[in-house]
Amino acid sequence: LGMGDAATRRRGRFHVARACAGLPAGTWRLAGDLDPGAAAEAALGWLLAGYRFERYRSAAGSAQPASKHPRLVAPAGVDSARLLAIAGGEVLTRDLINTPASDMGPAELEAAFLALADEFGAATRVIRGDDLLAEGFAMIHAVGRASPRAPRLLDLRWGSGGPRLTLVGKGVCFDTGGLDLKPAASMGLMKKDMGGAATVMGLARMIMALGLRLRLRVLVPAVENAVAGNAIRPQDILISRKGLSVEINNTDAEGRLVLADALALADEEKPDLLVSMATLTGAARVALGPDLAPFYCDSDRTAAAIHAAGAAVADPVWRMPFWAPYEAMIEPGIADLDNAPSGGMAGSVTAALFLRRFVTATPDYLHFDIYGWQPKDAPARPKGGVGQGARAILAALPGVLGL
Repeated sequence: LGMGDAATRRRGRFHVARACAGLPAGTWRLAGDLDPGAAAEAALGWLLAGYRFERYRSAAGSAQPASKHPRLVAPAGVDSARLLAIAGGEVLTRDLINTPASDMGPAELEAAFLALADEFGAATRVIRGDDLLAEGFAMIHAVGRASPRAPRLLDLRWGSGGPRLTLVGKGVCFDTGGLDLKPAASMGLMKKDMGGAATVMGLARMIMALGLRLRLRVLVPAVENAVAGNAIRPQDILISRKGLSVEINNTDAEGRLVLADALALADEEKPDLLVSMATLTGAARVALGPDLAPFYCDSDRTAAAIHAAGAAVADPVWRMPFWAPYEAMIEPGIADLDNAPSGGMAGSVTAALFLRRFVTATPDYLHFDIYGWQPKDAPARPKGGVGQGARAILAALPGVLGL
């Protein structure tokens, strides 16, 4: 099948997906002595290899219909229903990220969020526009107020029993950088700056489809970081929902602002596990590249569970440090916090430390600084939006939350 030798396989994942691309239509089975984990990875890769984003292609330019794709009989011992639920969540994540900002602004992200909730009977609440100020979300409002597309906070609840899990995803639907305007080369992929929101929505879909016994909450601050006369300015000071004051030293460090207000709300409920997911810093991409999802966690037990789960389900992650000596870098003196320390050092670490200031009551906090984009075609991952960390979290939940 052209899967390569053992050395080649160690350098990647989803090798069966690469092989199946060259197979003719028909029904296929995997033969050989695959352990359950390898069989599940092969089957999931086969499913994800069939992903296509064709919303904007004419019928004449579309790829061949699904009936022409090779089909795989689920290997013995593999939970096919679980794999379909996981694939469904990943497809949602990819579709949301791949949709251009012209059709995926805060209102459209809200519509997708509400559709997800309706599918699984989840309860929702949405706070829009100036109502954000009345409810203490000044930083979400400030980041989004320059856009004619009103900022909002999306809130989903599902499940009536079990431990509490809260997911918070950065929903910056497009990021110009604000008054600290990005150069054109840095703005080209900014439709993906809602990749954190897309990923937690995909993970939520997996959890609800699998019917996990837990109380799920999903929070998405949905904004567009635009340029206008009322945009936030460098050295403005904002008062967060937590009560902490934040000096704005770069309007292009907006993601941590909207996340912080949402995290403060989440923390008030003291969930058993709180997860934030964001395409937050270029520093994370420079440090680990597009494949590895960096995460931060104070709990060695939770971190070990996430790392082991990522390795087991071919969703690679890497632990980064909440390095306390760098706390001084996010303390500007004139306010409680600085949203963008000068000097360019430890950008991902200082962003994570900033967010941790807003989580003071929750016993277990996990932050992912993802890339959310596949730069070129790879097995089971065509070029474009991609979920990172969601499958690792899903696989770790039973051990972390005692499900």
